[in-house]
Amino acid sequence: MNDPQLWLSVLEIGSFFGLIALAYQLTLIGAGFFNFAIGPYAMVAALGASWLAIEMKIPVIISLVLGVVIAVVISGLTELLVVRQVQKRSGAGELPALVAVTAVLFIVQQGAGTLFGRPALPGQVLVTIGPWQFGDVHLSGTTVVLVVSTALIFIAVSLWMGFSRTGRLLRAVGDSRAAAALLGLPVGRIRLIAFLLSGLIAGLAGLLYAPKTGVAFTSGLAWTLVGFLALVIGGTGRTWAPLVGGLVLGAIQVFAPFYFGSMGPTTMVLLIALLFFAFRPQGLFSTRVRI
Repeated sequence: MNDPQLWLSVLEIGSFFGLIALAYQLTLIGAGFFNFAIGPYAMVAALGASWLAIEMKIPVIISLVLGVVIAVVISGLTELLVVRQVQKRSGAGELPALVAVTAVLFIVQQGAGTLFGRPALPGQVLVTIGPWQFGDVHLSGTTVVLVVSTALIFIAVSLWMGFSRTGRLLRAVGDSRAAAALLGLPVGRIRLIAFLLSGLIAGLAGLLYAPKTGVAFTSGLAWTLVGFLALVIGGTGRTWAPLVGGLVLGAIQVFAPFYFGSMGPTTMVLLIALLFFAFRPQGLFSTRVRI
């Protein structure tokens, strides 16, 4: 654990996990709903961008923009055509909508495999910088872009949630959709904004992380799981709580194999998830209620 290169890997992986968890948090706060299709949004953005750039020979910057647009559109359609319609017909019940969104997860995943191909593709890099060598530490340009972009995204979302009218409305609708409707707040529009913004962040997360690991149509499910667990660990009490959860999960992914073998990360993640579900389901940072 004294190797700084490993801690750099924790920061890198944790940043990605934190972004996926942040996308979860926005739909949970703004719509009171766990959107388990977040991982496929990130996957389809990265895979779509790579396919457009490699197979269709579209310039990288345009491919990246189109990848994010695809993720945002799919996220918006998930709310308008799936979650909203299912909740309307089930009396605003959460379970039927969760089942429907789980189906969306696999539909998007299989659809991406059909459209963009089954083989994994390398992620596309917009800005080529670095690498740098600091003693025994190798710092790549993609790592710098990922970490810096993650910090900027969290700062931007925190400021938006705290100071913008739409951000405050999003929290109000998430606290009580019924009360918000009685007060005449635009519940439907705010919920849609939450889904669109979560799709945007998930898409950006996929684009930022894919250059490090590549991306395949099967990546969506794994990213959904780690993002959810990062949110469970960090909680929803602060905007940056998902990042803390992501870093904790990243540390487990990096260091567990040194102590527990190849199955260490999976075992430790499941164990910590069980502990949090059992003893602290609100996560490390819970919402404070002032009386």
